[in-house]
Amino acid sequence: MILFPAIDLKGGACVRLLRGEMSAATVFNESPADQARKFAAAGFEWLHVVDLDGAFAGQPVNAAAVAAIVAATPLPVQLGGGIRDEAAIDAWLARGIARVILGTVALRDPDLVKRACRAHPGRIVVGIDARDGKVAVEGWAETSEIAARDLALRFEDAGAAAIVYTDIDRDGALGGANVAATAALAEALTTPVIASGGVGSLDDLRALKAVEASGLAGVICGRALYDGRIEPRAALAILRGDA
Repeated sequence: MILFPAIDLKGGACVRLLRGEMSAATVFNESPADQARKFAAAGFEWLHVVDLDGAFAGQPVNAAAVAAIVAATPLPVQLGGGIRDEAAIDAWLARGIARVILGTVALRDPDLVKRACRAHPGRIVVGIDARDGKVAVEGWAETSEIAARDLALRFEDAGAAAIVYTDIDRDGALGGANVAATAALAEALTTPVIASGGVGSLDDLRALKAVEASGLAGVICGRALYDGRIEPRAALAILRGDA
């Protein structure tokens, strides 16, 4: 399993939110590029970057910060937030982003996502963010009536590299990942699933590692890495199966 450290961008800085609330943002580093270098030095193999402002605006906002992250480290970057048309997808992939995460358009325009998957094999990730099991979009500001599992199943034959499944109510709260719901989703799919939201301890990582066989390919971790609750080397060892 891959451990993806999260770099969430708001106003050009690296922040963490609590349950998706933009008003509850904590700034952890004014320099996203510096944070990227720190994660690379800690031994991580990927970076998970989200343009939070872009998710609300419906178009990229923190492009300069993203470009700085890409320039700062050779680590592959998966990027989400406000990417809602083919021009934006093509532009980001051309600028060195390894994988683009499509969230809101997965619900609004699934055909666009499928076209992108065909055009860019292995480079498109579907982001499914759920509140009480229902898909939320537009930077989590709107909750639909579509179940996360139902939306995920629509992309089973699309060729997506992975599905990032985020439990919004747990995101940034450090109360533990929703292991049961994540594993159940992974079991229902052939597309690999990346868990997101609520990871606050090494035990949370062990719990996710224990259900890896369900189809879990990785886990995203944010606040717990920033505040020191999770030590990178120990976390990486757990997901490699060394601890």
